[in-house]
Amino acid sequence: MRSPSPIRAAFRQALAEAWAGGAGALLPIGFFAGAAMLVPFTVGSEANQLAAIGTGVLWVALALASLVSMERLFQADLEDGTLELWAQEDCPLFLIATAKILAHWTVSGLPLVLLTPLIGITLQVPADQLLPAMLAYGLGGLAFFFWGGVAGALAASVPRGGLLIALLALPLFVPTAIFGALAAEPGAAGPNILFLAASTLFALAVAPFAASAALRLAVD
Repeated sequence: MRSPSPIRAAFRQALAEAWAGGAGALLPIGFFAGAAMLVPFTVGSEANQLAAIGTGVLWVALALASLVSMERLFQADLEDGTLELWAQEDCPLFLIATAKILAHWTVSGLPLVLLTPLIGITLQVPADQLLPAMLAYGLGGLAFFFWGGVAGALAASVPRGGLLIALLALPLFVPTAIFGALAAEPGAAGPNILFLAASTLFALAVAPFAASAALRLAVD
């Protein structure tokens, strides 16, 4: 029987890793929901105030939640020798890195996007902004996970590298967060959603190569 390609194998392995810890896949969701739901208790429950800051709060929560699962994204592969085997494959390493990041986004990132309307309603985000916000969070969350993957690859050889990942990734999140927040403003979504899409496309084009270069350094 023909063995699966390294890309499919990496994708399936990342899916299995995300669910292996039981609550591992649910941790970003819990972090995202918890961070967003604490806001009314700290700034008050006045509707106009929550509506003014709701979309921004969701962006901050989304950025932080996307980092929760990044520490073990490549670290386990480096420890058990899988990463070294992948580096010797004919398949480009950047495609394997892309497959693993997409698998993590599927398990941990996509549910965050689907959860945003419910959290948005709780934060008094206007109903007519929920669908555009969901689209924006989908684009931005994908960019967050790809930049987080670069940080995870750079910190793969560092034990307990969660803090290092945050320090590396958060500056890379800034352009996406800015365009995403602007896209959520009433009347400004049209042009700014295009800038957000361009930011995401830039992440998709650059991050896999940056991650693969970091992984090769870790293997060598």
